[in-house]
Amino acid sequence: MSDPYDAAIAGAAPVRAFARTHPVWAGLVAIVIAVLLWMIFAIWPDALSDRIGSKKIFLNALFNGITLGGLYFLVASGFTLIFGLMRNVNLAHGSLYLLGGYIGFFVADITGYWLIAFPVAFVVVGFLGVLMQVFVFRRIEGQDLRQTLVTIGISIVMADLMMWSFGGDFFNISPPSWLSGPMETFFVTGVKRSSGELIFMKYPMVRLVIFAASVVVGVGMWLALNKTRIGMLIRAGVDDRDMLSATGARIEWVFVGVFAFGAGLAGVAGVVGGTFQSVAPGEDIRFLLASLVVVIVGGMGSIPGAALGALLIGLAEQFGSVYFPTYAVVLTFLIMVVVLAFRPQGLMGKA
Repeated sequence: MSDPYDAAIAGAAPVRAFARTHPVWAGLVAIVIAVLLWMIFAIWPDALSDRIGSKKIFLNALFNGITLGGLYFLVASGFTLIFGLMRNVNLAHGSLYLLGGYIGFFVADITGYWLIAFPVAFVVVGFLGVLMQVFVFRRIEGQDLRQTLVTIGISIVMADLMMWSFGGDFFNISPPSWLSGPMETFFVTGVKRSSGELIFMKYPMVRLVIFAASVVVGVGMWLALNKTRIGMLIRAGVDDRDMLSATGARIEWVFVGVFAFGAGLAGVAGVVGGTFQSVAPGEDIRFLLASLVVVIVGGMGSIPGAALGALLIGLAEQFGSVYFPTYAVVLTFLIMVVVLAFRPQGLMGKA
């Protein structure tokens, strides 16, 4: 069993290597981190609050960006499994997200149990993913253009069917009472002038709980892909499918399972999105574009890359909407352009 101290030293090696090869960039990153930590934990002077707004607005934008990044990760992690690892171009992924949101709303509304919506959406949307993999993608394996056109057609048909079935209304999934309401955190947003008492930030508990769940899902996926036999089969099948099939492995069933899991994650993300925001027509396109940007920024096939990309895009959207509302959309694509210019394979993708 390896020593935790040795593991920590090994994990810090890439950081030291980056600092040696790029000292200027390493210094700038260190300064940005130091300033960010000061802005999070320090009590702001009045001059700073007058210039950029109150610390409460800043912390809300920060937390909203982080939790939105968790939602984007749930959608994009399934997309990166299907697109990044299996090389299947599934542009109907946003429709799977929207379908999961509708299923989650009606299941929670009929049963009265919010938690039941998650496994039901996962199973139903995952089963639809199995049908897509067996009857669509298996027949056009390796034909990227045909996959693109076919899945665009599937997404259009699914969008029309959902519009016909559920109408154009907005649906909100209500969390249980024990998750409703704000939770007091240990972040100080200000000081009462009269008594000198510290004011602590309050934040919706449901968003924090769902973000923690997305972290657990991400860690579990990384461990499954890198530390288990099924993960080894998936990676080997992507690299050399014919050679793996020659060993007797049923790679086609492995890929069906991966596709079903990725589609199921999109369905679960739909329930999360309906709880965070709302379920409505047009959300499928929005989250498909977000997934594409996250995978491009983070790197195709990389779970840590999807997490990092989702966090960056979520923070850019929220801080942009608060401080640069006119250019909020531009910030997201600016990040993608910069990453493609300096690291075309993505932040954590392989060359």
